[in-house]
Amino acid sequence: MIRQGKKGFDYFDYFYKCADYAKQAARFLHETLTNFDPEEFPAQVEKMHAIENSADSMKHNMMMALAKEFLPPIEREDIVSLSHELDNVVDSLDEVMQRLYMYNIRTIRPETLEFTSLLIRCCDALAEAAAEFRNFKRSKILAKKIIEVNDLEAAGDALHLKYTRQLYCEENCELDLLIWMNVFERLEMCFDQCENVTDLMEGVILKNT
Repeated sequence: MIRQGKKGFDYFDYFYKCADYAKQAARFLHETLTNFDPEEFPAQVEKMHAIENSADSMKHNMMMALAKEFLPPIEREDIVSLSHELDNVVDSLDEVMQRLYMYNIRTIRPETLEFTSLLIRCCDALAEAAAEFRNFKRSKILAKKIIEVNDLEAAGDALHLKYTRQLYCEENCELDLLIWMNVFERLEMCFDQCENVTDLMEGVILKNT
């Protein structure tokens, strides 16, 4: 459960914990694909989905608290939007695992690990931004972390462009081409979701300073 102090629900603590679930999911995705075992993979998919379910449960608790909140620390719609986008980060990481399972992937293309390694960095930076977000009016760190997430999202776009083109330059069968195009697209979407969160943070900062 999220910490609830004397003044009510701690929404900023909730934002950090959501981002921390994203960190966990990114690391779990990378470790699973680095040590990929197709026989063990279904169990790993379930473990990832358990992380996603935990994040969903926490979001539900927050929404129940917000419904009763008289005066939240930032605008109600900003809390809802940030919660939604943070949840989307974990959902998108879970979706990568689901796709690999659905397509019955038996081997992992090595470039996939470049995506997942970069995603760890991106989710780490997102969590650091979320940890600093409660101090957004005076923080000297938050803006740097937002820029870092944006830079890592751009790096993710570059990987997506590079390796999608590589798929077309290789002699892949049509099915493999479609499968890995989709997987790379889903990986790239994870970076987009991280950037969506920091874009909303910037919006909150502009409205409240």
